[in-house]
Amino acid sequence: MADRHNRDIDRKPGPLPEPLRTFTVDAHAHMEIVTNTAPDSPEVAQLIADARSVGVDRIVQVGYSAEQSQWCVECADAFPGSVLAAVALHPNEAPVVADLEADLAIIEGLAQHARVRAIGETGLDFFRTEESGRARQLYSFKRHIQLAKEVGKALVIHDRDAHRAVLDTLDEVGAPTKTIFHCYSGDAEMAQECIAKGYILSFAGTVTFKNAPELREAVKLVPHSQLLVETDSPFLAPMPHRGSLNTPAQIPNIVRFIADERGEDAEVLAGIISDNCERIFGSFA
Repeated sequence: MADRHNRDIDRKPGPLPEPLRTFTVDAHAHMEIVTNTAPDSPEVAQLIADARSVGVDRIVQVGYSAEQSQWCVECADAFPGSVLAAVALHPNEAPVVADLEADLAIIEGLAQHARVRAIGETGLDFFRTEESGRARQLYSFKRHIQLAKEVGKALVIHDRDAHRAVLDTLDEVGAPTKTIFHCYSGDAEMAQECIAKGYILSFAGTVTFKNAPELREAVKLVPHSQLLVETDSPFLAPMPHRGSLNTPAQIPNIVRFIADERGEDAEVLAGIISDNCERIFGSFA
């Protein structure tokens, strides 16, 4: 993942959008990649302040490696009321780390922390991980599923080019009560299957892209109680700023786009997303 991160941090963020009047949540962000600073730094504080200025007053900071998951926990500790943490080994990290069991042990330890409210992002990625690494990736995914159930916290799934394998693995191992498909990338048919199984679908800036009609069809189907919105910052900045450095402050652009697609009021939808996040992750206080 490092090469991809290095490409993204050279970009400039898009302008701040018109503020929402109803405070809401960015359900998935990687602020450390945006700032490349310590978890309690002024730069992170500024990201949080910028987001709050446009109506995004809470952020779920998501892990992808043992070291960076520790960063997430420290960030959540540094900004109570604003940040919660998720911890995990990303599916592209699991096949390449030097000692998978040691890193999984670190994640298991971090998962006990009071401000860690989800295990993620974990899952399967058949786009970046070659066939030779997939058995280790699957093993890691199963360990994360079990961990989420053991600690009673949400599971945050990264699924890229692996839809059927992810769904089948959840069936095999048994999905946690709160299972989130981060940056949902399936079509309407998959969305219907996920909805029937009680999974939560989180939509990122990709839903705004012109080449993603299947996502727009899917987002119309999701019941309010199973819908989240995220930036996945610094990646996937929404239109009209596609290609810029994404930050949690871009949530209003995504919320308004989804509301238009669903024929709903953006402020009402922002409130629903806020309530969902508090129910799924617990209080940010």
